[in-house]
Amino acid sequence: MSLIVAYSGVHGAVMAGDHREIVFRGDETSIGMLETALYTNEICTDEHLKNRAAALGVAIMIREDKCKVWERDGLLIGEVTETDGASIKRRRLCVSCGHYTIGEKISDQWTIRSRGEGSNFIVLGNQATQDIANRCIRDHWKKQGGSLQDAVRVIILSIEESARRTATVSTTYTLVQTRRSIPVPGTHDV
Repeated sequence: MSLIVAYSGVHGAVMAGDHREIVFRGDETSIGMLETALYTNEICTDEHLKNRAAALGVAIMIREDKCKVWERDGLLIGEVTETDGASIKRRRLCVSCGHYTIGEKISDQWTIRSRGEGSNFIVLGNQATQDIANRCIRDHWKKQGGSLQDAVRVIILSIEESARRTATVSTTYTLVQTRRSIPVPGTHDV
């Protein structure tokens, strides 16, 4: 799981997601230990990740080209995936102006986890990346003034700061925007 940060405002919505995907191969217990260290930010650099993986006997593959956010008919969609052994959990965020929905899919079932209206920042990621992004939002949103352009700057700052401070986020990202206000469907509908 990496990082998706979105802002849903009355006059516009914006979403960004990094491009990193990390695949692990090896003993399930060792993979679990590596993932825990990675997702709690005990591992902060790619070099540290590679060294810890080698010490645990876990093979890793790092991709920097996975697109996690896109726009479809005025709706912004972002999705992150988390593995826990054989179990795969997907979390999907759907955003338009003034509306958002977060859904989760475990096995074959989508479940709506939350919905919201009004102006909101929404963050999907592991605990370390969420903490970094939420701190950036808290520290810089009030200073910026509150326009859509300010939200874009805060989101970019959140992604870039997370990339500097954790090995789970790439330095490259995709940014999408919409000015449409449409009711957000269930996440399984997109």
